Amino acid sequence: MEGKGCLGNFFQRCKPYIAMISLQFGYAGMNIITKVSLNRGMSHYVLVVYRHAFATAVIAPFALVLERKVRPKITLPIFLQLFVLGLLGPVIDQNFYYAGLKFTSPTFSCAMSNMLPAMTFVMAVLCRMEKLDMKKFRCQAKVVGTVVTVAGAMLMTLYKGPIVEMVWSKYVHPHNTNAAENSGSSDKDWVKGSILLIIATFAWASFFILQAITMRRYQAHLSLTSIVCFLGTLQSIAVTFVMEHRPSVWTIGWDMNLLAAAYAGIVSSSIAYYVQGLVMQKRGPVFVTAFSPLMMIIVAIMGSFILAEKIFLGGVIGAVLIVAGLYSVLWGKYKEFKEKEAETIPEAIKGAGENGGMKTVMEETEEDNDIEMQKSQANKLSTPAVAVQSVEAPKS
Repeated sequence: MEGKGCLGNFFQRCKPYIAMISLQFGYAGMNIITKVSLNRGMSHYVLVVYRHAFATAVIAPFALVLERKVRPKITLPIFLQLFVLGLLGPVIDQNFYYAGLKFTSPTFSCAMSNMLPAMTFVMAVLCRMEKLDMKKFRCQAKVVGTVVTVAGAMLMTLYKGPIVEMVWSKYVHPHNTNAAENSGSSDKDWVKGSILLIIATFAWASFFILQAITMRRYQAHLSLTSIVCFLGTLQSIAVTFVMEHRPSVWTIGWDMNLLAAAYAGIVSSSIAYYVQGLVMQKRGPVFVTAFSPLMMIIVAIMGSFILAEKIFLGGVIGAVLIVAGLYSVLWGKYKEFKEKEAETIPEAIKGAGENGGMKTVMEETEEDNDIEMQKSQANKLSTPAVAVQSVEAPKS
């Protein structure tokens, strides 16, 4: 039993880490599939619409059934926050990110988006969601880890170095590599793509901060995710009508475009929004965004498999720095979480002790009252007997 209890406690502690690592694999797959779809000519505006339409269709039934009794009322301030969430995430972030992805590559896009932890950390400090006390070693670890993570991402972006031959490189056909390079080289504008990706990352960081604030007032997580995806769908439709004037762009068949929209909607929107919200409620937005650098490493490896992208020495060194920075941030967050637990447990014990002490006093008082009542009843019963004996004594 003790072994099962220890194993259960270990699993409970690991659940946030497992959830966030799994999401990074999901995001990495979305980047690869989306890149292929965009290279085939699909409009990223239409892709965003279909993505959130799929997300709404998948998550809304669960929200209607499972949260019908606990769903709070939507007031005007909450609706405005949900509206802005739909604008920041589905519209601004994803449209700008897809545009930057189209002009660059999946690995480069992931490298630029690794500024997300730094932006989120700065915004969380400004919003007083994170306490920054540089005298404490855990705070220093978070700051240093964030800086190292961004440095690793920038190294992957600015320095390539020699090509690193992987074990599976010999199994990749050369003509696939050339095709991938030729298809992407004509539309790559790295400066424009970088600007678009920076704007997308800032919007994504703002989404995390606002989501954490909104979840304090609207705690029905499935319903929140459904409403955000639905509002994002409506806003994306309006943006698409403004930006795309050809009816043919809405055409979608049983091909890679449908797979990209369905995969991104189900995995990267509905499931991701919900899981991130649950983890964020317990660990905060900085913890959630600290895992985003892992996506770049996963995409680099998957890209070398699927898109035949080359892996350079700068990418390998940058990946090592990113992992080191990620470990430093997570270590600081873990120490902070343990400190909060240590502060919470004594208060609970103190409260339990006070309640226990009150209960003991009450029990003792009741026992004393019972004893007094028994004594008084015994005295009442014994008094007549004594009186009878005192009367009968002279007669004898």
